[in-house]
Amino acid sequence: MESETQSCKNCKKDFTIEPEDFKYYEKIKVPPPTWCPECRLRRRLVFLNHRSLYRRSCDMCAKSMISMYDVGTSFSVYCPDCYWSDKWDAREYGQEYDFSIPFFEQYEKLEKRIPHLSLMGLHSTWVNSDYNNYAGYLRNCYLLFNSDYSENCIYGSEVESSKECVDNIMIDSCELCYEGTNLIRCYGTRFSRDCEDCQNVWFSKNCANCSDCVGCINLRNKKFNIFNVQYSKEAYLQKMKEFKLNFHEGVLALKAETEKFFEKFPQKFIHGRKNDNVSGDYINQSKNVRDTYIALGARDCRYCMWLIVAPNKDCYDYTQFGDNAELIYESLVCGGGVSNIKFSRSCVDTCSDIQYSFNCYSASHMFGCSNIQRGNSYCILNKQYSKDEYENLLPKVIEHMRSTKEYGQFFPEKLSPFAYNETMAQEHFPLTKEEAIAVNYQWKEGPERNYKIEVQAEDIPGTAEKLENSIVNKVIECAHKGKCNEQCTEAFKIIENEIRFYKKMNLPPPRLCPNCRHYQRSKYRNPIKLWHRQCMCNQQGHIHEGNCQNNFETTYAPNIAEAIYCETCYQAEFL
Repeated sequence: MESETQSCKNCKKDFTIEPEDFKYYEKIKVPPPTWCPECRLRRRLVFLNHRSLYRRSCDMCAKSMISMYDVGTSFSVYCPDCYWSDKWDAREYGQEYDFSIPFFEQYEKLEKRIPHLSLMGLHSTWVNSDYNNYAGYLRNCYLLFNSDYSENCIYGSEVESSKECVDNIMIDSCELCYEGTNLIRCYGTRFSRDCEDCQNVWFSKNCANCSDCVGCINLRNKKFNIFNVQYSKEAYLQKMKEFKLNFHEGVLALKAETEKFFEKFPQKFIHGRKNDNVSGDYINQSKNVRDTYIALGARDCRYCMWLIVAPNKDCYDYTQFGDNAELIYESLVCGGGVSNIKFSRSCVDTCSDIQYSFNCYSASHMFGCSNIQRGNSYCILNKQYSKDEYENLLPKVIEHMRSTKEYGQFFPEKLSPFAYNETMAQEHFPLTKEEAIAVNYQWKEGPERNYKIEVQAEDIPGTAEKLENSIVNKVIECAHKGKCNEQCTEAFKIIENEIRFYKKMNLPPPRLCPNCRHYQRSKYRNPIKLWHRQCMCNQQGHIHEGNCQNNFETTYAPNIAEAIYCETCYQAEFL
C-alpha cells in the first residue's frame, strides 16, 4: 500500500494519507478521511464550548444555574441534580431508524428533542466546585476548564493535579502558581512558561530546577539569577524590591523587558521530554505519536490534541481527555477507560463500541445515541434493542450511511448547538464575524448587558495592599471593554479566594476579565501548525561543522525572531 495525495473536500488543499494510516482505518473498519487533518480538527472544535457560559433556569426544577447553553435552545437543559436523577430516561426519546432519510437528519431530530446537561464533567467528583466545565475531581475550584484532580484553583485551562493556582494554562502538579503557561511541578512561579521543577521564579522561560530567578531563559539548576546573570542572595533581594512587582506598572514594565530579552536566545524545536519518535508539540512520555498537540503518555497516536491524562493508545483524530483510552477515532472529550469509540462526543467512564453518539456514560454498543447512561447497551437513535436485534440492524444502518456518503464523516458543523465564536475553534482558528458568516458558520452576538459598572478598569487598585474586601462581587469593567476578539465578557468580579491569593502572593489584581486573560496567556502557546525547518545552529564545538543539517517539523513559524535548534544542538548548548 502506497501513500495517496487527496484534495480536501472542505478547503480544497492537498493532504497525504500514508500506508500506516490506511492500516489504521482498515483496522477499525472506517473509510479513509476526505477532509484534511486541520479541517477535521476545526470541525470537531466547533462542537466544543469550554468558556461561553450563561445564566439560565433548569427546565425541570426551574432552579437558576450556569450553563454552556444560552436561553432559547431548541432542547431542554437540566441542572446536574435533575439530569442525573431517576425522573427521566433517555431511551424514552428513542426513534425508529428511517432508511428513507439521511442519518444526520434523523440524529438532528433526536438532539433537538432530548434534554441536555448544563455543564459537562464528572459532577459527582466536584466538591464545592459548581462553576467549572469539562472537568473532574475538583475541590473548591472556580472557572476551571478541561481540568482534573485539582484543589483551590481559580481561572485556568488544562490544570491538572494542582493546588492554589490562579490564572494558568497547561500546568501539572503545581502549587501557588500565577499566570503560567506549560508548567510542571512548579511552586510559587509567576508570569512564566515552559518551566519544570522551579520555585519562586518570575517572568522566566524554559527553566528547570531553578529557584529565585527573574527574567531568565534556558537555565538549569540555577538560583538567584536575573536575566541569566548570577547575583548574591542579598543583591538579588534588593533588585527584586527595585522591580516593584507588587505594582501593576512594575509587572507591565518587566514583562516588556523580558520578552525582548527572550528573543536573543535559541529555542528547542519541540516542547516535550522522554519521547520516542514523536512530532507535534507539548508531548511528554510518548512513543510513536505524530502530528499531535498536547499529549501525555500516548502510544501509536496521530492527529490528536489535549490527551492530558495518561495513558492513551491507538488513537487518531482524537481531541481532549484520555485516561486509559484506546482505539478512539474522530471523537472528542471521550475518556476514562473507553475503547472503540468513533465519530462521537463526550462518551466517558468505560464506554465501549460506540459510534455517532453524544454524552454517553458507562454505556456500550450505541449508534446514533444521545445522553444515554446508567450502563445501558444496544441502542440505535436511543431506541432499545436486544443484542441480536442490534447486531442485525447495525450493518444495515452503516450501509445506508455509506450510500448517503455520511459514514466516515464527523457530525456536520450545522448540527453544533454553538455559534463559532462560542467554541474552542475560535480560540485556535480565530475568525471575524464576517469571515465566519462567509463560510456558513453560526455567529453569536454578545448578550445585552443589563448590569451597571461599579469599578472602572483604571480604578482597579494597582497593588494588593490597596485591595479591599469591599470590592468582592462588585461589577468591574474589563479593560478591553468588549472591543477585542477574545470572548470578552466586558465586566467581571473578584471573589474572596482571589483577594486572599493576591495578598498572600503580593500580586497586583488583574484588569482584564477571565476570558481575555486566558486569550492573552494562550498567545504564549505555539499554534497547532507544523513547519518543516532546518536547525539554525552554527555554534563551534558541536558535533557538526558549520551549520547543522538536521531537519525537523516544528510549531515555531519561520518568521519568528528566535533561532530554533534541533534537540542535539539545544542539549549541547544548554544542558
